[in-house]
Amino acid sequence: MNTMNHSLIVSTLSVVLFALATSLSVCAADENPESTADSALPSTPNVIMLMSDDQGWGDVGFNGNEVLQTPNLDGMAASGVRFERFYAAAPLCSPTRGSCLTGRYPFRYGILAAHTGGMRVGETTIPEMLKKKDYRTAFFGKWHVGWVKADEVSTRGFYSPPSHHGFDEYFATTSAVPTWNPTVTPQGWDSWGGEEGEPWKGGFPYVQNGVEAKENLDGDDSRVIMDRVIPFVEANKDQPFLATVWFHTPHEPVVAGEEYKKLYPKSGKARQNLYGCITAMDEQIGRLRAKLRELGIEKRTIVFFCSDNGPADGLAKKGVASTGGFHGHKHTMYDGGLLVPACAEWPGVIPPGTSTDARCSTVDYLPTIAGICLGDSAIKKSLPIDGVDLMPLMTGKVDMLDRDLFFGYRRLVQGIDGKAIISGDWKLLQEAKKGGKTRLYDLSKDPYEENDLSAASPERLSVLSQKLAEIEASCQRSRDGADYRY
Repeated sequence: MNTMNHSLIVSTLSVVLFALATSLSVCAADENPESTADSALPSTPNVIMLMSDDQGWGDVGFNGNEVLQTPNLDGMAASGVRFERFYAAAPLCSPTRGSCLTGRYPFRYGILAAHTGGMRVGETTIPEMLKKKDYRTAFFGKWHVGWVKADEVSTRGFYSPPSHHGFDEYFATTSAVPTWNPTVTPQGWDSWGGEEGEPWKGGFPYVQNGVEAKENLDGDDSRVIMDRVIPFVEANKDQPFLATVWFHTPHEPVVAGEEYKKLYPKSGKARQNLYGCITAMDEQIGRLRAKLRELGIEKRTIVFFCSDNGPADGLAKKGVASTGGFHGHKHTMYDGGLLVPACAEWPGVIPPGTSTDARCSTVDYLPTIAGICLGDSAIKKSLPIDGVDLMPLMTGKVDMLDRDLFFGYRRLVQGIDGKAIISGDWKLLQEAKKGGKTRLYDLSKDPYEENDLSAASPERLSVLSQKLAEIEASCQRSRDGADYRY
């Protein structure tokens, strides 16, 4: 048996046992027909969207990693729903991030790779929708869908901060920072960003509501972020709020504090840093979950978690980071680049111990949150939305989703034009590299994409190729202005 599969079975059993041990009150409510989740559903629940950066499917306890310590994420999965097959809209950061906010494929809104654009104000985002119902909205962490400093000049991208897209408050960086001491280039780092020991990218990367932040920026970067999240939650405990928290962890430069590295004495240096910074992030997620319970608002707060794509190329190839056995990694159209760890928690609404292998995606966040907080009518009919409402799936009313999923990553100047479509159990992909081949896989029989059926199944190849072309053409019309008034 595949080692990760064996670990996954063990992890799943532990999740169920944890749920049974810790959720008796929720179960009792479920058994009482007069105390159903639907009848107790808040009309304006709080929404928290958590996202890690470059965390592989196999780099979390609830997906079977027996070494990496993520007790709070494991607790979330146990208390709510664990998504076994949750896909990022693209195999890298910026395109996926936009999909989380818009419910649309990256090829629709024109962010096709990292640092190649910025979020257009014509897009309708989750915070813009929720503000119409008097939600307070805030963003924390890595933005990466536009510059956050007005005077920042670059050959790629443009100024498009969170405040242009519905967020009342923000504490954000444009892109990556070291995961420990985020303002300083770490020891031994010899790539982009700066010289060892010098200021990271020449200065202070965080901007808070338009002003460069210069206080409380030392130590674990996830703690630096959460120190801004907690006051926002406390200040808005009596009114509905949206908190979008996008951690930098575990994106390179991957650095952990000594106390976190010591948790993994038998791991190599690279894995000590990777595991250490993920555990530090998990600790801050636990801090947030504890605060919700302290304030007594956990039952009117839904919390989502996912990664933005698979693990970084180098860390995956060296076996430091894990895709859980799935082929590929970040920057590839294989499932190792697209499948990410994901879960959601809403005590009293999402049954504890829920697990689904239905294929879900980051494009599903907007229609799900709109359905929960506003109703389906809140979505503009003139604006194509590619996601679906996941609440019926998360509450056990349906088992599967009948839809196709499209993924893309394009940087034509480098010959990169990666695309993929999943239709039913079949996946067609065009490799994201110059001269990349077209591949066809039956994921029901070949989840690790080892047996290319493009030559053996020409009819299936033709059908999926046509579907892919139709979706891409629709996205190009959106990207060229069909969805906006000029």
